[in-house]
Amino acid sequence: MADAADPSCTGCQGTDPRTLPCGHSLCVACLQLCRGELAQSGCTVCYGRDVLDGVVRGLLDSLFRGQPRRDALAARDLCSLHGERLTLFCVEDEEPVCPLCRSAEHQEHDCCSTEEAVRDCKRELRATLKTLEEKLEALNVAKLTCDETVEHIKDQSLQTERLLKEEFEKLHRFLRDEEAALVATLKEEEEQKAQKIREKIEKMEGEIASLSDTIKTVEEEMEGEDISLLQNFKATVERAQCTPQEAEKAAGTLIDVAKHLGSLRHRVWEKMQGVTQYTPVVLDPNTADACLLVSDDLTTVSYTDDEQHLPDNPERFSYYECVLGSEGLGSGRHAWDVEVGDSSEWALGVAKETVLRKEWFPMSPETGLWSIGLYAGEYRARAPVSSAIAVKKKPHRVRVQLDWDRGRLTFSDASDNALLYRFQQRFTEKVFPYISNTCKHHPLRVLPGRVSVTLE
Repeated sequence: MADAADPSCTGCQGTDPRTLPCGHSLCVACLQLCRGELAQSGCTVCYGRDVLDGVVRGLLDSLFRGQPRRDALAARDLCSLHGERLTLFCVEDEEPVCPLCRSAEHQEHDCCSTEEAVRDCKRELRATLKTLEEKLEALNVAKLTCDETVEHIKDQSLQTERLLKEEFEKLHRFLRDEEAALVATLKEEEEQKAQKIREKIEKMEGEIASLSDTIKTVEEEMEGEDISLLQNFKATVERAQCTPQEAEKAAGTLIDVAKHLGSLRHRVWEKMQGVTQYTPVVLDPNTADACLLVSDDLTTVSYTDDEQHLPDNPERFSYYECVLGSEGLGSGRHAWDVEVGDSSEWALGVAKETVLRKEWFPMSPETGLWSIGLYAGEYRARAPVSSAIAVKKKPHRVRVQLDWDRGRLTFSDASDNALLYRFQQRFTEKVFPYISNTCKHHPLRVLPGRVSVTLE
């Protein structure tokens, strides 16, 4: 609040004024003028205000006489103890008072006019209001961001659902084709073995007919004339002795059920490896900078000049054009190959989960990032001091090998295992695969690994 004492006379602006109980200041000359011309010894400012207020009050009373609200407002402007107008404001007690209250209970307190107090209060409230408006604006922006995030989540869900259905449809198609092939093989075996049995049956039917004829001939000879029997006996005996061979019971005439059903799921799974791929590093699109496009299978990173409208979630990088793997790597050995191809500017390595993502930081092990890359046509390692890497030939596929327990991170040319660079670092927490690409003509791709099965 402002000081209650005016620096000059309220009437003539002269110096050395006297402070009246009402809080205004008048010099001796103005006080004598008041007594002489106005026939009163009070404050001219208050006198003029009282006269004006009296006129205005009289007009208002004549207009609103008898209305409760008007009477309540008028009563609120008066001191409840003395019935005087509340023309002063006590700074210490922070309440409006009348001149009589100032003379009695608030004589030692700093007081100012109600007009000045209102100005100060409004000034303070304006500052408070500005702060509240800024908070409201921030909340509206945050709500808009949340609304956009909800829409992005919905889009992510729809896209992921579509890709899931496509992938499972490929698996279903493979299984249906494999089922059809296995059923066809079974039917082929059935036809082959049934055909052999039919041929054997046909042969036996001929032999049965021949044997039946022989039996009938022998019976006719036995029923004929004795002389005829004796004459034809030798021939009849020879014919009767020409009996067919017994049918052979060959092995393997039945369906080889074990061949078709034995370890069926394992055999189908082995064949499925030809249509499925295992990628040792799966990229996390929620960490990718808005200038990077991550492929649907989460293995390829492309740079684009058209910045995407993505949520600014805490995981996402907003300063460097990079993306992290979806899983942290801890104890043990890990390896993955990245096809850099003809990309003109790239970086590979590992990063701590706590690495800065929203602002610039020096890319080095001290800040939680171990990487090498191609910058302005030169291969460099982001060591404590950036150092050049001498290469015999341009690598198109870079192998990253992490031995977490021994604290080794090795980069080599995947085509011939030629060493590019090695970090020696004691790791104390999980690290995530790190990929950066700022070449808009050539993407970077994590290559699939080989899957092997060991039977125990």
